[in-house]
Amino acid sequence: MIAEEKQDLPTLTGVGVGPGDPSQITLAAIMAIQQADRVVAPSSSEEAVGRAESIVRQACPEVEIERVVIEMSAHYQLGNNPDPTPSPYSQAAARISGWLDAAESVAFVTLGDPNIYSTFTSISEGVLALRPATKVETIPGIMAFQVLASATCTTVLDANQTMTLVTALDGTSDIEEALSDSRRTVVVYKGGRHFPEIAKLAARYGRLEGSYAGELLGLPGQQICPLSEIASKPSAYLSTIIIPARRP
Repeated sequence: MIAEEKQDLPTLTGVGVGPGDPSQITLAAIMAIQQADRVVAPSSSEEAVGRAESIVRQACPEVEIERVVIEMSAHYQLGNNPDPTPSPYSQAAARISGWLDAAESVAFVTLGDPNIYSTFTSISEGVLALRPATKVETIPGIMAFQVLASATCTTVLDANQTMTLVTALDGTSDIEEALSDSRRTVVVYKGGRHFPEIAKLAARYGRLEGSYAGELLGLPGQQICPLSEIASKPSAYLSTIIIPARRP
């Protein structure tokens, strides 16, 4: 009986819609979006169409989308924010909790994958803080580094190689540590303003050749090129770098 009640609870589903190209949204994601009672997309304002919403509009034009305003650049930790003013994440979580209270299943669409560097993590934590019994699910999405690897015919991993996925939001120290292991492929997200420094590190470890950078993958303004060619200038926030492991 308890299992049946749990199954009947309204569900919050984080749906990964890929990096930008609507043709790369999965069938599972489309089904989750179409079957949800309410589809929610993050946005910088009520009037702005966010990137995830744009993908869904193209892939599922018949679906109505609700926007929740989230200040993407804010670094909030739900439950640990010393500022008494509610964070953008908690405000969005409260709105979503209201729809779940009304017995609506909610699909929250997000770029890439909902379990990797995603806004959905903070959203789901906020909802669970308000509604601990909420059933949370995720639908995986194609990642930007996979698209970059495909576009450049780059082998990400082979044999006994490993991979490290990092961001450059707080600088490049984690990148340098990862590069010290020649068998490790290093994938860097959100490193646009550090492109020159990352390229110098790749060169220092003999790994600049064969490394690639991509900006706004699948979106207007997309750029893909060798890391060495873009190393002289900062890049967009939505940027991806692949520095492959050195082959024996």
